[in-house]
Amino acid sequence: MANLSDVAKKAGVSVTTVSRFLNGSLSLPDARAHQIRTAVDELRYVPNPHARRLSRGRSDAIGLVVPDIAGPFFARLVAAVEEEADRLGLGLVLHATLNRPARELRYLDSLRMRHLDGMIFVTNRAADSALLAAVRSCQHLVLLDEDVPGAKVPKVFCDNEAGGRMAGGYLAAMGHRSVLFVGGEADMVSGRRRYRGFEQEMHRVSDGPVRIERVLGRYIPETGRDAARRFLEMAPRPTAIFATSDEMLIGLIEVLRDALVTIPDDVSLLGFDDIGPLHLFAPPITAIRQPVRDLGRRALGVLLETLKTETGEAAPTEELLPVTLIERASVAPPTTRLKATANRKDMT
Repeated sequence: MANLSDVAKKAGVSVTTVSRFLNGSLSLPDARAHQIRTAVDELRYVPNPHARRLSRGRSDAIGLVVPDIAGPFFARLVAAVEEEADRLGLGLVLHATLNRPARELRYLDSLRMRHLDGMIFVTNRAADSALLAAVRSCQHLVLLDEDVPGAKVPKVFCDNEAGGRMAGGYLAAMGHRSVLFVGGEADMVSGRRRYRGFEQEMHRVSDGPVRIERVLGRYIPETGRDAARRFLEMAPRPTAIFATSDEMLIGLIEVLRDALVTIPDDVSLLGFDDIGPLHLFAPPITAIRQPVRDLGRRALGVLLETLKTETGEAAPTEELLPVTLIERASVAPPTTRLKATANRKDMT
């Protein structure tokens, strides 16, 4: 099997010249470049990718770290990044943390040790000091979807607060004054922003007192199930529920249907994400849609911009991509009966 020295000898140039030409770091006159390409073809020389990576100090791969790939949101996000990476001819290494802190730290360490050229990192839990320290120790890192407060790295999120405002304004305009908000954990930035926008717009649009009950937890079906069980115990019950993720929404619907609660006659239901087939539900679910495909593409674009910097550091920008209200059939004005029942409780 031919090696680099054989190619150099046949082309009549030095080994260094061949090496730099083949790895793209050296431009040559057409005649000299043709000599090297001809020697490569005639000798059937195949570069050693591992040796090339060592010589260039690069892995030729970027990492994508997500909490899991089973749920519809993260599966769609992975597909979006993979599609864009493939279009650009980039290698993508996928890691699922299974929501385990130790796995998050391990994968961040692989970036710090230069096993990857860069990384798009997605967490689905409230950040702690260990995660923040690990993120701060890395270069060529972009946070996607959820924040790690205090990390001065590029970030790409949907506009969570605007989504909350859309939801609050929509429900208030439909006449709802008593709402159950099912959101992310109190320490998660996405959850706080969605609630802040929701609460502000509910109060701004409403023509009277507003009551907002809250159930907080992870963005998983069990949080939705817990919220639905608590909803069934409330007296009076809210006239609408805002579930801030598809998976929470699915858990909610499971319990409500078992309890023979009819949507939207007994309670209106509004979702967030709109990644799953919510249009196939009965009734189709109104939701705030995240631009998941655009999120994945933009995160990769931002990462590639950081790879072009000499230091590996990039300005700690935060890009917010717009969300959209998709109106279907799961939200309706509260009936006179529901409205009167909800109004019996003192509003706050």
